Amino acid sequence: MPPHPLPAVSVLVPAYRCAAYIGDALRSLQAQTLTDWEAIVVDDGTPDDLAGAMRAFAGDPRIRLLSTANGGVAAARNHALAAARAPYVALLDGDDTYMPTYLADMLAAIGDDPAIGFATCDAVFFGNPRLDGVRFSSVSAMTPPLTLDRVLARQFKIFGACLIRTPALRAVGGWTAGLHAAEDLDLWIRLLEHGWHGAVVPAVLHRYRRRPDSLSAVRMPLLIAEARVYDAAVTRLGGRPEQATARAMRARIEAEIAFVEGEELVLAGQVGAGLRALRRAGSRTRTPAWRLALLAMRIAPPFAPRFMRWRMAQAARG
Repeated sequence: MPPHPLPAVSVLVPAYRCAAYIGDALRSLQAQTLTDWEAIVVDDGTPDDLAGAMRAFAGDPRIRLLSTANGGVAAARNHALAAARAPYVALLDGDDTYMPTYLADMLAAIGDDPAIGFATCDAVFFGNPRLDGVRFSSVSAMTPPLTLDRVLARQFKIFGACLIRTPALRAVGGWTAGLHAAEDLDLWIRLLEHGWHGAVVPAVLHRYRRRPDSLSAVRMPLLIAEARVYDAAVTRLGGRPEQATARAMRARIEAEIAFVEGEELVLAGQVGAGLRALRRAGSRTRTPAWRLALLAMRIAPPFAPRFMRWRMAQAARG
């Protein structure tokens, strides 16, 4: 029997607690104008019935299901990457969907330029009433040029559902093991460090679900992971001009960690410790309004948690 021909794209689909959504994700793949793909779905130790939800796709030989112990998105994607056969890898989370021309348009963006290691696109949010229909580019900077320094400074935010050259991805070691948030930022930084360029497709080619329980909704773990990413970047970038940008961003993250820690401590009634943390938050709490608020909370500690809840509610609305 002749060997199966290699597909044009391997689509990596990590899946955890998304049995209710995996059908939408895979149907969006089956609706692609480019049909030459394989999908590698990884059951990341999920407690829901992912296998049952995928039985409807048993007749499509392009779709495979692998299983692994729960290790997070980075570990699940690395597991899928090891099984990928195509020269390009596309990323699709198990609760998101592609627009019909995603694969074709992203492949065209990389084209024949061997220097382009990955392509990113715009996306639209859904699944959260506050964000439904909002474009990623309207809340995150995506105006070119896409350079290492601008990505480090968060002046260009790469949308995560990229299409990547498989040799480039494997050359940088895939996703960093043990990193349970900010794994995409870490990958883009390392690809750009290694000299790969990124292409930008300004069209909306992806639908990005924002669930209330999504990791991106948890602030402190994300900040701690970002701090780890920038610590590693500062070390790797020794002697390069981008190291100064990485250091400056690491300092900003440290201030934001202090701010979030201060909020949490005040809400828990530990007002003194919370105020000390908030004072370490740099420019976040050096405005006249915040100086007045810190003074008021110090004078009347019993009212501090109530004030903090009000302030956080105001920030959420704005």
